[in-house]
Amino acid sequence: MTATTHSAKAAKAGAGRRAAKPGRSNATKRANRYGWAFMAPFAILFVFVFILPIIWAIYSSFFRQVATGGGAYGGGELVNQFVGVENFIYVITSQDFWAGVGRVVVYTVIQVPIMIIIALVLAMIIDSLVVKHIGGFRLGYFLPYAIPGMVASIIWVYLYNGQISPLVKGLAALGVNVDFFNDNIILGSMANITTWTFTGYNMIIFLAALQAIPHDLYEAARIDGANGWQIATKIKLPNVRSAALLAMLLSIVGTIQLFNEPQIMQTSDPGISKSYTPMMMAMNTSQGTITPSGDGPANAIAIVMALIAGILAMIYAFAERKVNQE
Repeated sequence: MTATTHSAKAAKAGAGRRAAKPGRSNATKRANRYGWAFMAPFAILFVFVFILPIIWAIYSSFFRQVATGGGAYGGGELVNQFVGVENFIYVITSQDFWAGVGRVVVYTVIQVPIMIIIALVLAMIIDSLVVKHIGGFRLGYFLPYAIPGMVASIIWVYLYNGQISPLVKGLAALGVNVDFFNDNIILGSMANITTWTFTGYNMIIFLAALQAIPHDLYEAARIDGANGWQIATKIKLPNVRSAALLAMLLSIVGTIQLFNEPQIMQTSDPGISKSYTPMMMAMNTSQGTITPSGDGPANAIAIVMALIAGILAMIYAFAERKVNQE
């Protein structure tokens, strides 16, 4: 009798649990709907601001504006004509494009390592026990990043101008005559602007990685007799490798999009051509100051550069995987 009663209760409990499942499922569906509702504004903006422009750029890269009509020179009306991969062939075979890529590579070799090293050193100084009032130092180093890139470039072009710059005049008073627009150091002048702007941003990345290290490791190292230099080189540096890879990737991808610095410096240095960097070449192609002109060839340039950025991202993912496996 007792066994039968327990069996009946168990059966009722099981039936209750089975009956409760649809309730939980409905609650989950309702929660999912709420989640999608909250995400909908971002998703809609993401599609319109990011996805659709990419699709349009890919589509238009297969077209080129050509003149139609009568007359010896083809008339005056411009129409979009499908040209297949002709725009991409133009980009790949363009000496101006690869010359711009070469300048970007040299720029990267000069600027990125210097910026990453300075950012790492600043982060380690702020993270050390020597520095007090960390918030003020962190804000001061990060503040240049808050200045728009165009504004920062305008400021530095003023400081590079030999006729009005207090910097150039001060160096001349010390017997140092520097022409920041000289062809031999123009890339260095651009690199200085980027380094000044983005060092604080990369410092924040390193500082976050350093502050995530458990302080128990430092205490154990001090108990074992390690000094500050040994703690920095044996504990801190190995634990910021992933942050260093991330900072390197972001910096390298950023140099591919190098535009603000040469575009603004061109106003004071006519020697900077309209195709000085790939992004300048894309913009001037779109505006019609470089032939072939129009959105088609300009988008082809941008897509080729995006493919190069994708290759760099794949290299980063492979390097990060290797680091994490060690």
